[in-house]
Amino acid sequence: MTNLALTFLVLSVLIMSLSLSVDAKGKTCKPSGKIKGKKPPKDECNQDHGSDCCESGKYYTTYKCSPPVTAQTKAVLTINGFGKGDDGGGPSECDGKYHSDDTPIVALSTGWFNNMKRCFQNITIHGNGKSA
Repeated sequence: MTNLALTFLVLSVLIMSLSLSVDAKGKTCKPSGKIKGKKPPKDECNQDHGSDCCESGKYYTTYKCSPPVTAQTKAVLTINGFGKGDDGGGPSECDGKYHSDDTPIVALSTGWFNNMKRCFQNITIHGNGKSA
């Protein structure tokens, strides 16, 4: 192999490995900013199901992404109400409606939500040796 061909091969491998490492780094989820909490108007802090309300002046980290999604992605289970006026916030992003507690609804983080691709799909939650 000539020196020129060997140099080309080494440079090609180096460029490919750099592009792969940049791609892998692009899939990590880092904070995208902070927002300053405001005190909610009187009687508008819904603390149903142990929900917290913003503290005035406290800075909260925001994300525009979620960690990469795999079959083993860890999650935190919270209980929210998805009816109008409940602590789940506004209407569903999937259908624009509120839902009673009799309907199983899951609020998904940005990565899991995947631009509405998981709307109306079943998910399995594993915990404490059981699945639902």
